[in-house]
Order: sequence, then structure tokens, then C-alpha cells
Amino acid sequence: MIIETKRLYLRQLNKNDFNSIMEILGDGKTMYAYEHAFSKEEGMSWLNNQFIRYEKYGFGLWAVILKGTDKLIGQCGITMQNTGDREVHEVGYLFNRSYWHKGYATEAASACRNYAFDVLSVNEVCSIIRTNNLASINTAIRSGMLARGQIVKHYYGMDMPHIIFSINRKEYNKLTHKGRCIINGN
Repeated sequence: MIIETKRLYLRQLNKNDFNSIMEILGDGKTMYAYEHAFSKEEGMSWLNNQFIRYEKYGFGLWAVILKGTDKLIGQCGITMQNTGDREVHEVGYLFNRSYWHKGYATEAASACRNYAFDVLSVNEVCSIIRTNNLASINTAIRSGMLARGQIVKHYYGMDMPHIIFSINRKEYNKLTHKGRCIINGN
């Protein structure tokens, strides 16, 4: 276990998680911001990229496990992303659609934000979100992030505008009191 919250724990993904990950990546409605459901080959590549990130950085997207059921309900973690002019620590998240609108994404994303500041000692944490992904935008805002700029990513044959949300260490310190985050009781 890497991170534990009130309702969740996060751990590294492993090959046994493939079917659960494909329930997320293979669902076109879940993957609307990517404009397509992933094939099994794309899903395996996605999973293998996490293993590469764990080896290279010591972090990546982690399995989000619902306590009490031990069910993988999503993935959330920290990745290195290019914003065009610099590389940033990004908190990213994708959840099984059956678990949307229950606060799990905000709970996991806030915990990953805390991990980035408190364990990795970064000075800024970002989330880079497609402009049509209102649920993820709201998660970033609930995690204390502010819109800082925009970039356009070229993916799947399309130009996709994204908003760069971020929170810096000074802003993060204002959210915390004696090591406990004020937002959502995390």
C-alpha cells in the first residue's frame, strides 16, 4: 500500500489488474475525453507504461482499491507530463463509471496531491484536463487547484484543448493544518 484514505487505498498496479483496468479503459463512455475506448493492446500498453514509470520515477498511476471490498475501482497517481515548455508532476485519475459521483476521485486525487508535496517534496502539482471533461475539472478544483493556462494536445488524429490546473506549495500549505487537509476531510 502506498496511500490510505478514509475509504480507499492506493497500491501499484500489477498484471493481475488488467481485466479491471480494461473495464475502465475499454468503456467508451468512461473514455470520452480520449474519444475512444481502448483496445486490449492499448490497455496492455497503458499498464506497461505504469510499470516503466514505477521503475524510472518511483511513482505512476496506482490502483485505487475500495476498502472493505478490495475491488479496484479506478486508477490515480502522479505522472510526469510535458506542458510544452516544461515537465510537471501531474495528478491523474480514471475511475470505473460505476463509481462516479461518490467523491472517490477527489479523495484519491487529494491524497496523491498530498503525497507529491509531503513525500516527493515537489513545489507544484498539476492536472492537465481536456476542456470537455467537466467532472475531472471539478475534481481538480475540489483538490485546491486553479486554472493556470491551456495547451493543445494532438491525440488520436485530433487537436484536443486542455486546461492546466495547478497548486503550488504556498497554496497547498494554506489548505493544511497540522498535516491534515481541510478539503473534504482528507
